[in-house]
Amino acid sequence: MSRISDLLFQARMLKAIPRSGFGFLGAGRESVADHSFCTAFIAFVMSRMEPQRNALRLISMSLVHDLTESRIGDLNSVQKEYVTADETKALVDTVLDLPFGDSLAELIDEYEANQTPEARLAHDADQLALILDLKALSDLGYRSPSKWLPPVVRRLTTDTGKQLAGEILETEWDEWWLRRLLEQEIRVDRKKPNS
Repeated sequence: MSRISDLLFQARMLKAIPRSGFGFLGAGRESVADHSFCTAFIAFVMSRMEPQRNALRLISMSLVHDLTESRIGDLNSVQKEYVTADETKALVDTVLDLPFGDSLAELIDEYEANQTPEARLAHDADQLALILDLKALSDLGYRSPSKWLPPVVRRLTTDTGKQLAGEILETEWDEWWLRRLLEQEIRVDRKKPNS
């Protein structure tokens, strides 16, 4: 039980680790845990869009894909030019003496290999989480996301990922709630007597 407790504290640490790429973007911020939740939720949605896939595997993989960052930090593409993290050691230390360590390591290894349909969807979910952030920042008036979005979109490999990205890019970040508010105001205006 103590190793399981250690694992839970390790996962909790992701709430305190910022995603480092936002500094280079010049706007926005999130923790690795924020990102992992969003990625896992996108994977949940994808599992409903592709019911032939192993939903539990896809969602689980997406949830734990950055778990080792609690040990090595979140290195962005610029930092990876100069710093090499020992991700293998971080994973070995993470799963050491866990009763389900092999299955946890298998999920992360499958994600890293990116060969199965579920791993490819999980990778796209990871990129879609970033696309959502970039689109929201762009809609709020930040200019730098316009430079970042095209290469991130090009990383998508699945049809489902590409379809979702297309819809995200066509949707305003606040449309999900603002549309209803505006529709209510129109109904109220129509009920007012002419003055």
